Amino acid sequence: MYLTRLSLTDFRAFARLDMEVPRRILLLVGDNAQGKTSLLEAVYYLATFTSLHAQSDRQLIHFLAAQEALAVGRITAEFQRGGRGHRLEVRLILENSNGSARLRREILVDGIKRTAQEAVGFFNAVIFLPQMTRVADGSPEDRRRYLNLLLSQAHPGYAQALSEYQQVLTQRNALLKQLGERGGDNSQLDYWDGLLVERGATLIYARNTAISEIERLAAQFHGRLTRQQEVLRIFYQPAYDPLEPPAGQYSLPLMTSADRSRFSREDLRRGFQEKLAAVRGEEIARGVTTVGPHRDEVRFVSNGVDLGSFGSRGQVRTLLLSLKLAEVAWLKEKTGEWPVLLLDEILAELDMQRRADLLEALGEGEQSLMTTTDLNLFDPAFIQNASVWRVRQGVVSSEG
Repeated sequence: MYLTRLSLTDFRAFARLDMEVPRRILLLVGDNAQGKTSLLEAVYYLATFTSLHAQSDRQLIHFLAAQEALAVGRITAEFQRGGRGHRLEVRLILENSNGSARLRREILVDGIKRTAQEAVGFFNAVIFLPQMTRVADGSPEDRRRYLNLLLSQAHPGYAQALSEYQQVLTQRNALLKQLGERGGDNSQLDYWDGLLVERGATLIYARNTAISEIERLAAQFHGRLTRQQEVLRIFYQPAYDPLEPPAGQYSLPLMTSADRSRFSREDLRRGFQEKLAAVRGEEIARGVTTVGPHRDEVRFVSNGVDLGSFGSRGQVRTLLLSLKLAEVAWLKEKTGEWPVLLLDEILAELDMQRRADLLEALGEGEQSLMTTTDLNLFDPAFIQNASVWRVRQGVVSSEG
């Protein structure tokens, strides 16, 4: 899979951009705050329909256009997948009237309107941003979001199940709070429990499988980037765990490996249902759902060291690079297509050897878009095999 053309209208710093995208490696060079990262953000938005920078889609619209009564931010991409050409367009339509603003989004796949849940996975991309260290050292919610964005691209139905799970969770929590404060018939929870476990089992099943597969791939890349000096492990800690703890032990230790692959989706659904029934009294008292994939956790460990708590900046950055390369390989395994790889200031803070190892690994994909403020960080031989384009104040121009 690879982009052939990208067009932006009133998106971030770009009032208007229309560019053909080189097939292999594109280096976007420019000073800070010129629009390089925004261009990568636009491409990633086409894969996930969410922004890793903006708190709302309204912030993605060019700030001058957003002052008008009607503003339309648009991202349009033409790309090849499976030997066929496709077109994907997103319109962010902002209407300002009577002191209020209303935003709506339209997504067109080959000219046909789709919901985000229907369209996700049609185009695949993997992105690295410097602030993504939160995947390692941030909150459990940061790691769950990382998983959700990745799995939504590869597992049909995952995005829909996630959206519906979150809606059901909100309703169930409201009922739990009401029952705890005012009392009532606890059997009212039966309906919401059924919906929650049906969607939740889909999420848990996908995570069970994906994390073990990604760990296998990430460990290989991590070994290459560390010259086999470090061994990476990924530990999944589901809030509902189908594995019974050993006798006399309340839960599995933090760094204990566990194989949950034998559990079917039906096993997970049934077990999750039983667990909710067992903790119903506690949840009513607390007014919140305490068990389910919304409370899952993932930890990254290298040579026995939890990188989220004790890893150095260099170790965390190497972890993220390993994860991103693993995501590319994993999406290729799942979809049969290479995703577009988006790398923002990838070589900063890496030593010369890790830069060389990383640049070698990049050659395995089909298309990479990379940003840098300093072209001297790249080996001259690598630059010769890449297209180098300059970005200045929202304008992109070829240097060759």
